[in-house]
Amino acid sequence: MEDLFDESAKAAKKSPLADRMRPRSLKEFVGQEHLVGPKKILSRFVENGDLISLIFWGPAGVGKTTLALIIAQAMEAHFISFSAVLSGVKDIRAVIAEAQEQLKFYGQRTILFVDEIHRFNKTQQDAFLHHVEDGTLTLIGATTENPSFEVNAPLLSRCKVLILEQLSKEHLKTIMNNALSNPERGLGNLSVEVEEDAFSFILENSHGEARLALNTLESAVMLSEPNQEKRRVVTMEIVQEAMQQKALRYDKGGEEHYNVISAFIKSMRGSDPDAALYWLARMLEAGEDPLFIARRMVIFASEDIGNAAPGALQVALSVKEAFHFVGMPEGWIPLAQGVTYLATSPKSNASYKAYQDALKDVKDRGSLGVPLHIRNAPTSLMKEIGYGKGYKYPHDYGGYAVQSYLPEKLQNREYYKPTDNGFDKEIKKRMEYNKEKRKKTSK
Repeated sequence: MEDLFDESAKAAKKSPLADRMRPRSLKEFVGQEHLVGPKKILSRFVENGDLISLIFWGPAGVGKTTLALIIAQAMEAHFISFSAVLSGVKDIRAVIAEAQEQLKFYGQRTILFVDEIHRFNKTQQDAFLHHVEDGTLTLIGATTENPSFEVNAPLLSRCKVLILEQLSKEHLKTIMNNALSNPERGLGNLSVEVEEDAFSFILENSHGEARLALNTLESAVMLSEPNQEKRRVVTMEIVQEAMQQKALRYDKGGEEHYNVISAFIKSMRGSDPDAALYWLARMLEAGEDPLFIARRMVIFASEDIGNAAPGALQVALSVKEAFHFVGMPEGWIPLAQGVTYLATSPKSNASYKAYQDALKDVKDRGSLGVPLHIRNAPTSLMKEIGYGKGYKYPHDYGGYAVQSYLPEKLQNREYYKPTDNGFDKEIKKRMEYNKEKRKKTSK
C-alpha cells in the first residue's frame, strides 16, 4: 500500500504547516490519551490489527482525520476519504466497487473515512450500510455534532462512538514547539523566536484547535522579516496581524460557553430583546453551533413562556426548521426573528413548575394505584371487579364531568397554577370555573 503520509518535497513546501506536521503514528500523536494511551482502545485496535466501525465525535482541530489516517496506515488498509456533504449515491457505489476490488484481488480491507457524517441522508446510508455489515468496508466517521441527535439510528447502531476531547493549552504548546523544532516538516530550518506573550496569545485564542494554532504560527513566521542575523522574531503585533482580529473570548467547551448561553437565556426570560440579540451575535460570531442555539430556544419556549403564548413553541420549532433549510450565512435572520419574538412574549413557567411538583410526588410516594373508575376494562373479569365502574364520559356532560382522576392519597392536589400573563389568564379562568363546578356538585 502506498504510504498515506508520503509526499514529495515540493508538495510538502506548498502544503500548510498543519498538514505537514500531521502525526504519522500514535507515538507522535498529542492529546486524546484516553483513546491512544497504552492499553487504551485505539492503541489496542492497532496492536491487534483488528477494527470495528467507529464514529469520532469531538470539536474541530483535535485529530479526528489524523487518527483515521494513522489507523489505516498501521493496519495496511486501503484508505478512502469521503465527504458526506459533497458526495452522492453514485460516489458511494464507486467507493463500494473500489473496496470490493481491493478485497478480491489484493486481499486488502478498506477503511472508509466519512467527514461530517452527521450530514448523511437516508439514501446515502441505505447505499452502503449493508457493505459495512458484511465487512466490505470498515467505517470511520467524524462529526462535531452529538451523534445521538444527528446520526440516524441504523448507522449509529453499527458503530462505536469515541469521544475526542478539546486539546488543552499544554497539548497545543507541545504541538507548536514540535513544529518550531522540526527541520524537515516544520519550521526548524528557519531561525525563529516567538516572544512569550505572542506564544501565549496563540494558545489562548486557538480554542483547543491544533490546526488553527499551527496555521496562525506559520502565518506569523512568514510575516516576520528576518533581521541581520537572519533570525525571525514573532511579536504580539505580528501574531495579531496574522490572526486578523482578536478572537472573541468564547470557548465552546469551557466556562465562557456556559456564561454566554446563560446570559442569552436570562435576557429572553427578562424580556430584553436587545440584550438577547447581543448574546446571539456573540455566540454566532464565535462559531457556536446555530442548532444548539435553536434547541435552547425550543426549550425556552416551553419552560419560560409555556401557555402564556402557546404559539411561541411553534415559532421556536419553525426557526429551527428555517435554519435547517437556509443554513449560514443567512441563517441568523430567522434566529434573530425568533429571539425577538420569544423575548417579548408574555412569560409563564407554570407548566414547568407543575411537572416538577408532580415529579416530587411520584418520587416521594412511589407507584400509587390508579383509581378503579378510570381503569380500562377490556375483559369481563375486569368489569366484574370494578374496573371502569362509575366513570363519567366528559362529552356526555357538556365537556366536563366532575370526578377525580388522581390516586386517593393525592386527592385535591393542585400542580398546575397558571399565571395572569397572556393566554395563561384565560386558562386560569377555565380552571377556576371547573373548580367552582366541583364545589357545587360536592355540596
